Amino acid sequence: MHTRPLIPRHASAKVDAALADTRVVLVSGARQAGKSTLVRVVAGDRLAERRDLDREQDRTIAIADPTGFVDSTELLVIDEIQRAPDLLRAIKVSVDEDPRPGRYLLTGSSALFGMIAAPDALPGRMQTVELWPFSQGEIDSEPDGFIDAIFALGPGLRHTSTVTRADYAARIVRGGLPEAAFRSDPQRREEFLDAYVQALIDRDVRQLSDIQHKGRLRKLVRLLAARSGTIVAANSLESDLELSRPTIARYLQVLEEIFLIKRIPGWSRNLGTRVTAAQKLIFVDSGILANEMAIEARALLRPGAPFGPLLESFVLSELSRQLTWSSQRAELSHYRDRDKFEVDAVLENRSGQVVGVEVKAASTVRAADFRGLQRLRDRLGEDFVAGVVLYTGNSTLPFGDKLRVMPVSALWQVAAPE
Repeated sequence: MHTRPLIPRHASAKVDAALADTRVVLVSGARQAGKSTLVRVVAGDRLAERRDLDREQDRTIAIADPTGFVDSTELLVIDEIQRAPDLLRAIKVSVDEDPRPGRYLLTGSSALFGMIAAPDALPGRMQTVELWPFSQGEIDSEPDGFIDAIFALGPGLRHTSTVTRADYAARIVRGGLPEAAFRSDPQRREEFLDAYVQALIDRDVRQLSDIQHKGRLRKLVRLLAARSGTIVAANSLESDLELSRPTIARYLQVLEEIFLIKRIPGWSRNLGTRVTAAQKLIFVDSGILANEMAIEARALLRPGAPFGPLLESFVLSELSRQLTWSSQRAELSHYRDRDKFEVDAVLENRSGQVVGVEVKAASTVRAADFRGLQRLRDRLGEDFVAGVVLYTGNSTLPFGDKLRVMPVSALWQVAAPE
């Protein structure tokens, strides 16, 4: 039987470091993003026991006897911890009695669990490491160092690319979910992605929320795919779904909690301009997005195809992945003011330094494509590090003070400075 090569994950180093000084480590992310494989690799040579709460036998014991279930003198790995959240209380008691680091390594597929329940139960005792589907650099064994490089080098960063528009289209459609990314037959990939989304709705959504209209939730996912990379407000979906605004808002929250979508906040620093704080929506995985839009790679290259919105969503999801391991601790947002100036991605680090990123599906760029970046640059002054228009061309070119056009593949082919 053909086995897929094991692809190293950038998150491994972060999990290793956390186990060295933190009692409980949670790897949180989408189903089938590779969490179980990651923790197996990290556990490696350590003495470790393993439990899987997706197995009914393990789950039954966990619910019946939480204290006995978590009792271990070695590292205990527990997969899908959100299936038995009461275990957290037993883990808390255990790590308070024995505060050695590296006691528990958990995985979870629900952001609701990762962000709300666990920190409440384990304050100061747990670190969460977010794991996304494969990045392009992980798939290609490239460095994925753009964020660190652009903050360090600013407009001095240069990159030349041989990646073609057709290759970008193929990467978007492939996505990064391990099971889908390595299926060479497009039909088999589509069948997997259809089943994946349906399983999320049938199983994971049911765990989190009492959803009355699963059929409409499925329709909502398709509607959101058509609007990916745009600002999506609950009230704009009411008539299409025949659901109330509060219900739609709750559905959006659940889809984010199961790592299907991500909402990117509007950026503002009260710079004297009227800024909208509305959130922009992307799909966590571009393969799911393309599949929900029923579009294949070749069709993306045709005139009138939604290449632009899909490429923007793809870039924003790659930036989101990279922020989980970059040395620069930065926040991702987007900029849009009432004068119609926009920037697709704004990265702001802890020092208040800002990098702006605009995405264009064209292989040539016009001066007008820099309008939003120029607005940010002129308002931020010294805090503005660089403005980059990522495009499908091959070279890095200057477009004025601190402004550059650069190939999209710089995201994963550029190495972080030493």
